[in-house]
Amino acid sequence: MRFAVIQFGGSNCDRDVQYVLSEICGVDADLVWYKEGLLRSYDAVVLPGGFSYGDYLRAGAIAARTPIMADVIRHAMNGKLVLGICNGAQILAESGLMPGVFTINNYPKFICKPVHLRVENAASPFTSAYRNGDVIRIPIAHAEGRYAAPAETLASLNADNRIAFRFCDETGTVTVACNPNGAAENITGVLSEQGNVLAMMPHPERASETILGSVDGKPVFDSMIGFIERKG
Repeated sequence: MRFAVIQFGGSNCDRDVQYVLSEICGVDADLVWYKEGLLRSYDAVVLPGGFSYGDYLRAGAIAARTPIMADVIRHAMNGKLVLGICNGAQILAESGLMPGVFTINNYPKFICKPVHLRVENAASPFTSAYRNGDVIRIPIAHAEGRYAAPAETLASLNADNRIAFRFCDETGTVTVACNPNGAAENITGVLSEQGNVLAMMPHPERASETILGSVDGKPVFDSMIGFIERKG
């Protein structure tokens, strides 16, 4: 089993993700520079957080148009797993692999703090190590993390059970007060139509060791590993 962690100019969470995958979860994980392309077959691809190309134009807009994304899209179209975290989620939306956009926070400032999330769909390849309704605590760190989509897209996401996570309070109640960036319907994790691509704004790699104050993010990676193992 081997993961690819894509590095763009401005990525800054790439080595964090690789560390969690290799040292905490025990799987092979390659750092892949965007100019190299995907030169081998991978079981999963992770687009990490950061500020690719300084977030010029829009966050993720330039990275989404680099040649390696054709490889990532092909990988996803073949049914393999793709996880986009923070800037990675923005790249997925910009590349068309995810509906909607992750745009400027309602209060247009950078937000960096732990938040509570409610697991909305524990049947996906990224969330099977959780249970529906679990409340987890994971950090966010973004200025352009507000999920927005047309009403018909939101209705479709709800109907198809494609919302992975929502911002909530510590009891699991979804309210406006616990929505840090103004995201539509408190949504902060979205699944693709096939369910093999997840875009999420919170950083699971920053909540994967006790020393970091939470291990609530590690099940995202454990779920991916378990899915790949079961699929063979």
